Amino acid sequence: MSVQPEPARFPGGETSMQRVLAQPVGGPTVLRIVLGTHLRRLREASGITREAAGHAIRGSHAKISRLELGRVGYKERDVADLLTLYGVHDQKRREEFLTLARRANEPGWWHKYSDILPNWLETLLGLEEAAAVIRTYEVQFVPGLLQTADYARAVVRLGHPAAPVAEVDRRVDLRMRRQELLGRREGPKLWAVIDEAALRRPLGGREVMRGQLRHLLSFADDPRVTIQIAPFAIGGLAAAGGPVTILRFLEPDLPDIVYLEQLTSALYLDKRAEVESYVVVMDRLCAAAETHDRSMRFLTDLLAES
Repeated sequence: MSVQPEPARFPGGETSMQRVLAQPVGGPTVLRIVLGTHLRRLREASGITREAAGHAIRGSHAKISRLELGRVGYKERDVADLLTLYGVHDQKRREEFLTLARRANEPGWWHKYSDILPNWLETLLGLEEAAAVIRTYEVQFVPGLLQTADYARAVVRLGHPAAPVAEVDRRVDLRMRRQELLGRREGPKLWAVIDEAALRRPLGGREVMRGQLRHLLSFADDPRVTIQIAPFAIGGLAAAGGPVTILRFLEPDLPDIVYLEQLTSALYLDKRAEVESYVVVMDRLCAAAETHDRSMRFLTDLLAES
């Protein structure tokens, strides 16, 4: 007979899952990850292999791996069968899992953009919604969460030169909708390090860049947004290989995640050793870059030059 792990509890006695159900954040992406984490813990506590679990739901060990990582949606039948296999028979606890599975399958706000939204970016949108802190370093562009509509349109046209105007407008609209989380009371703190190269490159033309610089300056007194400029004068940078984003969460069932965007895909790293390596790199970048106040002065001078 297997011994099921005792759920972690918060002050007041609620379990992690009950807390997520009562205060859902991040949409289906985060709910899938939380559900997968709980199911993995149950499987491991029961001493059951992924192969055996996959057989129980008429699938493979690879399917169990995807489910436990929150990479795919859940069928309630599969969750029920896994709970039975793992020895979870308490009806109240089973219903918590099944309720979470149902909510994890509900579409996020970005669903209406599914025709232009790749799966790998959909994951990022869900993680941003749930993050407590987003740390990002950008080399070529101003970070997406800080772009103006005109600057975003220039970025979209660069990546999709043959796209019709209507599609470009929808892609810009998606980016502006994504930025709304910065204005929410429960939204994340943003800590952005921007390479000077991204600010010197006149993307979209002189007036577009001037508007973008003014927009960055508008965050000068925002306590939830920190902007640091990495000027050419500091020489080589620890993250010279490309842009990096690290997302940190308050929810204990969500590990810190590193997001590495590529040309037509992205990597999501959550193994502790990998994440810690990138955190060290990000810390070095922040130490080398100008402070927030000095960066505001840098932007003011750059705007005067343009």
